[in-house]
Amino acid sequence: MNIQSEIDFFSELGLVDKARFLTRLMGEVSEEVKVGGSDGQDLSRYRFAVEINQRLSRLVYQILSEDLARPQDDVIIRMLLSARADKGTERLMHKAYSRVVTNFESHDTTVLLNAT
Repeated sequence: MNIQSEIDFFSELGLVDKARFLTRLMGEVSEEVKVGGSDGQDLSRYRFAVEINQRLSRLVYQILSEDLARPQDDVIIRMLLSARADKGTERLMHKAYSRVVTNFESHDTTVLLNAT
């Protein structure tokens, strides 16, 4: 997986699509940890999933509220896809991310219900 091309892809998304993408990723991480193999590392994978989903939910909130203090797109993608000491969690993230990228469709026109 080429991290720079993933950064470019994510950077081209609109704010709502970035939020949708990260929300889908949270679901895929949860699904991956739920169905993952049982190799004695279950607790560490569960902890990782909870931690990454907490970070992602905060990012979604920051994106939707247009918080200027949120991390830049390259930081987000590097956080998700960079090499990890625990190769099991690295594989977990890559599988979940790959499923989201494969099935994600950006919406050219997004309608916000509370737009004023």
